Formats: sequence, C-alpha cells, structure tokens
Amino acid sequence: MNKKLKIAVVGNCAAGKTTLVKGLNDRGYLKAYNVPQEHSVVKKLWQRYNPDILIFLQCSLEIAKKRRPTISWGEERLIQQRSKLHDAFLNKDIFIDTDNLTIEEVLEKAILEIERIDKNDNRRRC
Repeated sequence: MNKKLKIAVVGNCAAGKTTLVKGLNDRGYLKAYNVPQEHSVVKKLWQRYNPDILIFLQCSLEIAKKRRPTISWGEERLIQQRSKLHDAFLNKDIFIDTDNLTIEEVLEKAILEIERIDKNDNRRRC
C-alpha cells in the first residue's frame, strides 16, 4: 500500500474532514489534507492540491448541528456549501455519507477505498 499518495478531503461543514485527515495522518498517510472548499469562491480549489485521490464527505444539516451545536445557519447555507463543492463532487474518487457512521467507520471505509484504488491503480491524475 502506497502511503505517499496525496489525498484531498472535501465536504460540507461538520462532515468529518478534519477528523478523517487526522485519522489518515495517524495511520501513516502523511499527505492527506483538509481542503476548505465549502468556504471558497474558487470552485476548483481542491485541484491546487493536485491529489492522487479526492475524498468527498457529506452529512445532513441535522447531523452537522448535532456535531457542532454552535451552527446557527440553516438548509440554505448547506445548499450554498454543496454548490461550492459541486466540481469536487463530480471529480471525487471516494464518497462517504458520514451521517450514520462512527469516526472509526469513516476512517476504515476511507482506508479500504484508498487501498482498493491504489491496488487497481485507476486513480485520476489531475
């Protein structure tokens, strides 16, 4: 398994990006990055990282508010974030809906998919 892969993680607020990147780093994937795409007006910000693998995380507004009780915005803001993430969504290698998953389950699912992509060597080159 190639732990030198550059991995970009994008997703809406509170989807688990920071937590997943920390978990990947702890497992030896030291080139995993949290891309703050959902806040950027640059629709292809994720491409600046030139990732070997692009992971897209998503959670619902209900779960986002459970994870971060300080979130005061509503569905309209989530729709805006998803609009900013649209290009990344279209180019994702891995998609994980984190609503009903534990931190460990998200990490394990991501690693299994990274290993599958690496083994098959069918990852997209930016």
